[in-house]
Amino acid sequence: MDLNSAIGRAREHSPFLARLLEQEAGVLDGDWLADPIAHARVADGDMGVARRLRIERRRVALLVALGDLSGAYDLRRVTRLLSDFADHALDVAIRAAIEERTPGAQPQGFVAIALGKQGSRELNYSSDVDPILLFDRATLPHRERETADEAAIKIARRATELLQTRDGDGYVLRVDLRLRPAPEASPIALPVGAAISYYESQALPWERAAFIRARAAAGDLSLGRRFLVAIRPFVWRRALDYGAVAEIRQISGRIRDHYAQGQAFGPGYDLKRGRGGIREAEFFAQVHQLIHGGRDRALRAPATLDALAVLADAGWIAPEQAATLAQGYTLFRTIEHRLQMVDDRQTHSLPTSPEALDHVARLHGVEGGAALLDLLWPQVAAVAAVYDTLGETDRPAVPADAQLLEARLAELGFDPADQAMRRIGDWRSGRYPALRSPAARTALEAALPEMLTSLATASDPYQALIRLDAMLARLPSAINLFRLLEAQPALARLLSAILCHAPTLAEALARRATLLDGLMDASALEPVGEVAELAAEMLPRDAGMPYEAVLDHARAVVGEKRFALGAQIVAGTSDPLTVAAGYARVAEAAIETLVTATVAEFAAQHGRVPESELVIVALGRLGGGLLTHASDLDVIYLFTGDYRAESDGAKPLGAVLYYNRLAQRVTAALSVATASGPLYEIDTRLRPSGGQGPLVVSLEGFARYQRESAWTWEHMALTRARPVFGSPAAREQVAGIIRRVLEGDRPERDVVAEAREMRAEMARHKPAQGPLDVKLAPGGLVDLEFTVHVAQLVHRTGLHPDLPTAIAALEAAGLLPEGLAGAHALLTRALVTFRLVAPDAQLPPSASRALVARALGQADWDSAVASLDAARQRVAEIWAAVSETKQ
Repeated sequence: MDLNSAIGRAREHSPFLARLLEQEAGVLDGDWLADPIAHARVADGDMGVARRLRIERRRVALLVALGDLSGAYDLRRVTRLLSDFADHALDVAIRAAIEERTPGAQPQGFVAIALGKQGSRELNYSSDVDPILLFDRATLPHRERETADEAAIKIARRATELLQTRDGDGYVLRVDLRLRPAPEASPIALPVGAAISYYESQALPWERAAFIRARAAAGDLSLGRRFLVAIRPFVWRRALDYGAVAEIRQISGRIRDHYAQGQAFGPGYDLKRGRGGIREAEFFAQVHQLIHGGRDRALRAPATLDALAVLADAGWIAPEQAATLAQGYTLFRTIEHRLQMVDDRQTHSLPTSPEALDHVARLHGVEGGAALLDLLWPQVAAVAAVYDTLGETDRPAVPADAQLLEARLAELGFDPADQAMRRIGDWRSGRYPALRSPAARTALEAALPEMLTSLATASDPYQALIRLDAMLARLPSAINLFRLLEAQPALARLLSAILCHAPTLAEALARRATLLDGLMDASALEPVGEVAELAAEMLPRDAGMPYEAVLDHARAVVGEKRFALGAQIVAGTSDPLTVAAGYARVAEAAIETLVTATVAEFAAQHGRVPESELVIVALGRLGGGLLTHASDLDVIYLFTGDYRAESDGAKPLGAVLYYNRLAQRVTAALSVATASGPLYEIDTRLRPSGGQGPLVVSLEGFARYQRESAWTWEHMALTRARPVFGSPAAREQVAGIIRRVLEGDRPERDVVAEAREMRAEMARHKPAQGPLDVKLAPGGLVDLEFTVHVAQLVHRTGLHPDLPTAIAALEAAGLLPEGLAGAHALLTRALVTFRLVAPDAQLPPSASRALVARALGQADWDSAVASLDAARQRVAEIWAAVSETKQ
């Protein structure tokens, strides 16, 4: 640190700092570097608030400037100190204004929400502050015969007056209140409820960007934090409106046009608004935060340098881009401070006078104006180049002329091109409700070049276009879809593959186009996490969210995860067996999240049954941990404890009635469709006594039924049973019952004969639906499962709900011949894939057959068919041998 050099440069090149050095010479005594704000405090308790703050401000201005010029403080430290003093001054002014009007009252119910650089703690040396002033009618102190609204306006005026009135001691802060909602018509302080309503329903895209950096800075901070939590969904949207991002970029373009004189680099260049300047580095970060921050909370860093770092760490921008912008931003902000230190003016432009430019350069410590320009120019050019990568696509527009359009479509591979042309003509004419507004058709035209190029990459471009057409016909709005596809070419290509190959996923998109947003994350095409991780993601971040909102949030996450899992098969990034396990983990996490919320909601009204709890047992594919996109969830509801007990709530219920009503609520939570889409079909027919029995039974009743009354098919179902909800102790109780029953604590029956008869009955009443029904066809998965379950029950070994594990144990024990493990893997891969590609079990279009072969690990379609035939033949042979065995 060279403090003497800094003082010398300040005296020679900054009239403002030279004056402060004369006025406040004594403030340099002592150790002020560690905490200049505390060092600058005025100890005179009798001095008026306004004068005390003015003196403190000029002391802080001097100390921070010298810390900056001497190299003791870097940019982050400088801006943090300036922002902290602004927070302090604003808070003192608000408290003083309340105290003047209502002496002795608590300073509550009034808050300043800092926006802009104060919000991100990046204030510059001579900056305005841009707060939004809010109040709570219920808690704001006010005089008799005065409403809270009247008091709030008077408090706001007085606080502003204390801060920005000038006298011989200077001023404290310039206050700009024009960032509040509708400033031309609204009062300077707004009721917090009205502000929330505005941001939820009327706010403009630029206001979303402004709130990236919002912070409760002064006054009633708890009120401010509650307000920011309430409007968080407005700022950070999971489903991004790319129109908002486009508008943010248009703002930058309008700034370039409006400040045209400051765009050209050289004397007079505007460091803030000029091409390649401060604003472009900030906007670049904010656009990417708006795109990705709704899904990744780590990206919501308010400060520009922090935002660039986290965006690079997350892979959303290149590390080289982040480094370029950070270097440029740091230099520009530093020189901006030098400009403002000269005369304490809020200026951002380099002087046009050579003499004045030399003073700024020498204050910074370089030789003169030419050297300063040489220092700045490479960084300005580099920042401009990075920012321009946000530019619009240069892909040519899609022709409007019918003949030209048809020729273009034929060139891209759409066959028949004339039919494709007619479909696009329908879109352009607004045939569908989603395309009738001018904004929708504008968005369509912007997206159409990329859409058609992406559709052309599909194996059958025309078929993909037809499915897109069907999707558009059902959408209520398509604007955001078009903007998303225009902005994300890779996503457009994946969409074309989904439309071409996966009617199940295309149907889901037609119901909820925002499912596509989830594929923007790079992790969307990777295996999903474990159950605990998924359950945590399904929980809302905001405590106190209403029950229905909790359900909707979980349903939205489940829908996105299931869609992304299906997309992994289309994209070829995951083995269908991995996807099947992922489907099961998502379902189990949904049960954990939604049932926990439903139990709590039910208990709020009816209490809980003492020493008792709900337990959910998974069976079938869920129990085995391998689901398809279309799988039902087979479950049994049980409860522990005394069935004669009663709940302890305001509206008590007997245990049996309590758990039966609770189970109905749980089933609804897991299955009822809402705006976020449906979840799962819940099948409870495997419960004791089937459809004739109660929905829920006690653990004791379940054990007794399985030991004394259950049929062979029910014990076969029990081989894949595992608890998926309940405390560890309760789960172990249930697992113990299941284990003992399977090991022999059950009625003696002719398992082989009953299973053989049951399978024949099933074949008569539920035959295969088509040539690709690898579940119900002879030698399919049902035959394989019967084979394994009969062996498990007869030999009382290999008792594991995971079929591959059970098969391995039975083969190792010599109880089943080899071949089932490979057949199970191949048939399961086929089932998972066909549920997406051929949900009707009919042969898929020729274009989709290569995808099927790849998913099955085969070289081509013919090899895939031959492998499936061989696997089914082997299963049929083994089932025939097992079903003819004498028990």
